[in-house]
Amino acid sequence: MKIAEIYDILNRVSPFELQEEWDNSGFLVGDIEKEIKNIYLSIDIDSSLIEDLESDSLLITHHPLIFKGIKKFDYSKYPVNIIKRMVEKNISLISMHTNFDKTHLNKYVVREILGYDLIVSVEDYFCTFEVNEAFEDFAKSVAKKLDLESLRVVKANNFVNTATITTGSGGELIKYIKSDCFLTGDIKYHQALEAKENKISLIDIGHFESEKYFADALFKELQNLPVKVIITNSKNPFTYIS
Repeated sequence: MKIAEIYDILNRVSPFELQEEWDNSGFLVGDIEKEIKNIYLSIDIDSSLIEDLESDSLLITHHPLIFKGIKKFDYSKYPVNIIKRMVEKNISLISMHTNFDKTHLNKYVVREILGYDLIVSVEDYFCTFEVNEAFEDFAKSVAKKLDLESLRVVKANNFVNTATITTGSGGELIKYIKSDCFLTGDIKYHQALEAKENKISLIDIGHFESEKYFADALFKELQNLPVKVIITNSKNPFTYIS
């Protein structure tokens, strides 16, 4: 199957035109007319993962390997070291980032991982769902379901009627939240202060931890293709010391 055919399918599943202006989703590395037999799905690509991929394959990641123009090709530095190895192994790359967040990933985490029914399916980056639980109970349940090793929260309300989620990094969106609780990753100090003063509880669900389900969500859309689709994942660069 040609990469161009797969790209067209991906574009129908989650149109690339939905990506943000600052994003760089789409076809990034390789020959789009190349025939491939294996597709790998991962949130990111790192040195360990690239060595495990079979040559002459297509990798589809959530985060684009190339965000801005590369001014220097130093083979010892990221991301050029990864690009060099991809070229050597003839591995092509397509990324589905903010477009897939909007159409699939947030919904998938709410329904399939957290187990809630959506009130508002998609409102740009937001998915809102009904909770009706005490804040502590809800926070502990979220931590368990997302397999979080630690939990950072801002408690602004004792009870959560509704919650809104934005996977990845959504702290800058706090001003738009109308729910009792907001779930997102990479929350900064001043964002936490803003939320507490505005009576919005926060649960920091981590960036990697909330988006690692990308491969599972996309697999459901591609599992019937006449090529082998393989779920894999890069490693979280963070580790936790207790």
